[in-house]
Amino acid sequence: MRTVVEGPTRPELERFFFLDDEDRLPPLALIRQRGKRKWAPGHGPTMRRSRQERRDLGGGDVGKMHADEAETDDDLVRRLLRAQFPQWADLPITRLASGGTVNAIYRLGEDLTVRLPLRAGGAEAIMMEARLLPRLAPLLPLPIPEVVATGAPGEGYPFVWAVHRWLEGRNPVEGDLAEPELVARDLAEFAVAIRKIDLPGGPPAHRGKPLMAEDQEMRAAIEALRRTDEPFDADEITAAWDEALAAPMWTGPACWTHSDLMPSNLLLAGDHVSAIIDFGTVGMGEPATDVIPAWNLLPAPVRRVYREAADVDDATWARSRGWALSMAVIQLPYYRATNPIISANARHVIREILETST
Repeated sequence: MRTVVEGPTRPELERFFFLDDEDRLPPLALIRQRGKRKWAPGHGPTMRRSRQERRDLGGGDVGKMHADEAETDDDLVRRLLRAQFPQWADLPITRLASGGTVNAIYRLGEDLTVRLPLRAGGAEAIMMEARLLPRLAPLLPLPIPEVVATGAPGEGYPFVWAVHRWLEGRNPVEGDLAEPELVARDLAEFAVAIRKIDLPGGPPAHRGKPLMAEDQEMRAAIEALRRTDEPFDADEITAAWDEALAAPMWTGPACWTHSDLMPSNLLLAGDHVSAIIDFGTVGMGEPATDVIPAWNLLPAPVRRVYREAADVDDATWARSRGWALSMAVIQLPYYRATNPIISANARHVIREILETST
């Protein structure tokens, strides 16, 4: 049974997000009435870290990450809900601190979250997720987000936004996995499953171009990093980057990829991966982009287990190392003063790659 939740009309949303006829939005704001998924008890909520904990991870302000990002707060969320989804307007609202860089995320009551894009690109991802998540969910071995409503700009806020079903779990932390081999096998199963999906019409993934497409931005980031007090040798980073670029390019057909399997986009329950979140980067690309947990999360001793379970060849493994390195090096100079969580992970990745061979 489906219950339609009243909200902004289809034209109101499509006026702010231009879609071809074949890409029209799914029925707006539908809630699937089904039993709640059971999770192991005692695990913290998605991406919850206090502001002090974020500072302790690496210092710096937890304010704006981008000069052009939209202002959001609890009061804005309340006003948007009251105007568009009044049935939720009186539920408790809690801002969730996270390592994310695209959305401000608020927990809404016990069962929902509100995602407010910080910039225009995030708004495009909101609408893409509304189209694709219902189609991808039954094809994947792990739970993924469920969009229960999409909202229109309003109350001075300029972008479309979304309400998702709450997924219980905790984010893993690099270097702090109780059973890393179990996590490695779960992530490998997901990586294999998503690249085998036969679903036509997928958009280009956020990292859907060849690794060489990152070269100009990567080299600029290396120079930016050289000018900081970060304890890394820029010439060693350049050498590792050149080694990754020398790997043979992917010549197979484009396949579905998540392309952003960072620890902040993973949830654990007990010692297993319980969900994959944030599909704003999903699309057609190459397998190497979904092998990056080898460097951003998993310890060196279990990388062989992960590689074998993910079934990738030498060239794909080498490119995955390059993708992980480029993400970390580009992120660190940009976020080092504003996002301690992502900066700490970037430092971890750079250390792991410089200290280990392919």
